[in-house]
Amino acid sequence: GTVLGILGALCRISGNLILRCIGNIYVEWIRNTPLLIQILFIYFGLGVFFNLSSITASVLALSFFSGAYITEIIRAGIQSIHKGQHEAALSIGMTEFQAMFLIILPQAIKRILPPLAGQFITLVKDSSLVSVIAVTDLTYVAKNIVTTTFRAFEVWLAIAVFYFLLSFGLSLAVRKLEKRLAQSD
Repeated sequence: GTVLGILGALCRISGNLILRCIGNIYVEWIRNTPLLIQILFIYFGLGVFFNLSSITASVLALSFFSGAYITEIIRAGIQSIHKGQHEAALSIGMTEFQAMFLIILPQAIKRILPPLAGQFITLVKDSSLVSVIAVTDLTYVAKNIVTTTFRAFEVWLAIAVFYFLLSFGLSLAVRKLEKRLAQSD
């Protein structure tokens, strides 16, 4: 998803009309359709043609989904850097590629870290949707346990606590990274 996000962001800010259109269509299509429908479409649609396993279909669906949101996060981060930074890099003889990857992106990373972390945490929680195509994740296992034990409250509470601890742990790690990056300012 991160690789798709970087590529999508570069397409969306490109001077090339075709690349911009491809980036726009990708982002708008993915962001304006439900993730569950995308999972089902990839598994039952593309999966039939390409003989995809449920795990592969899940990874593809989650990657395309998160990639569209990451595209917008990275695009906004890049566009938040003053144009003078880009012009200065070009004036000292850097290529467009060097200016982007040595000057613009390192500055943008500090700005995009909080929303990017939020997207990763959301992706962890959204991954529970893959249980609808029989991928063995926490939700799938919980459904099986509830079916055999009839202890729905306890099982779903345990799953909720697990997701909370995982998400909260990721939040703490990102806060620590943000503080570390802020020290370099």
